Amino acid sequence: MKWGYLLNTGCANCRTTMNFYETGYLYLFHEECNIKPLREALQKDDHTYVLPYHNIESLYKILEPYAHILVEQGWTCSISNSDKPGEYYFAEVFLNKMKYRDMIELIQKGEFVSYLQPIMELEKYELYAYESLLRSADPSRKINPGQLFKAAELTGFHSMLDQRARKTAIESRVGNIEKGVKSFINFLPSTIYNPEYCLKHTFQIVDKYGVNPEDLVFEVVETEKIEDVSHLKSVLEVYKREGMKVALDDVGSGFATIEMLSLLQPDIVKIDRSYISGCDRDTDKQQFLKTVIQTARELGISVLAEGIERKEELAFCKEVGVNYGQGYLIGKPALVPEKPLISAL
Repeated sequence: MKWGYLLNTGCANCRTTMNFYETGYLYLFHEECNIKPLREALQKDDHTYVLPYHNIESLYKILEPYAHILVEQGWTCSISNSDKPGEYYFAEVFLNKMKYRDMIELIQKGEFVSYLQPIMELEKYELYAYESLLRSADPSRKINPGQLFKAAELTGFHSMLDQRARKTAIESRVGNIEKGVKSFINFLPSTIYNPEYCLKHTFQIVDKYGVNPEDLVFEVVETEKIEDVSHLKSVLEVYKREGMKVALDDVGSGFATIEMLSLLQPDIVKIDRSYISGCDRDTDKQQFLKTVIQTARELGISVLAEGIERKEELAFCKEVGVNYGQGYLIGKPALVPEKPLISAL
């Protein structure tokens, strides 16, 4: 299926925007409460107060001491550079947007790159894939991806961030990764409300750059938070229908249990690094790995061990039948993709 004609589509969650004016006006609105919420604010009408500001950083500092009052009393807030308010937000959401405005601006501008970490096929020690890991395009701007996604979730920008992360990962293949070498691309199921609609943009990008869908592996993250298994299954089925593979991350941790393998039928399962660290000398971890591998084989699912840092761990994983390996022993994430550091034991 071709998705080129869908270039400008996107749900409201992916089109969320927020303008942070360096100078402007803060508007506070409450339909029932007429008590002045901020000492510095001026009353505009019966339900609205306004506070001119000349520096957005100082505005947040002014608001901080009043945060609990604004939230508890149910105020809504807006900023504008004119005498008319912009979009109003509940105080808690607005304050989070102000707190994380640097990250929101980064998300809105989409200034990201993918760092690529090699994944090795263990039988022949050959390059199999790269996992695309989101980073800021500005090397001086060190942002923790986990904190970035957390800020996006708190401010309503998680759908936009997830969409742009997928776009960045697909674009990173161009001129960097050979055809036939796969890309592992993380995605958040909670941001995909309707897979038939929400994934159109991703498929359009695949078409635009002429990427073979078979070279893409979409990897479920945040698995410990997923409660709607049927929804996740429908998302995975849409990816598969378009010729892409799907992977389940962190098996053994949180939501991603062995029992879920038969329900979700992913192409690949990634075993949580906590079970790989020291697996060569821990009998409990060894038994868990063997159980996962046996179940995966019965279901036709490949197994990937992540977090491999020692040769002994790599050797054990290969011995028990793990298909693929990933970790610092094999290669670290890099802007320019590197070949696996190990060619044989």
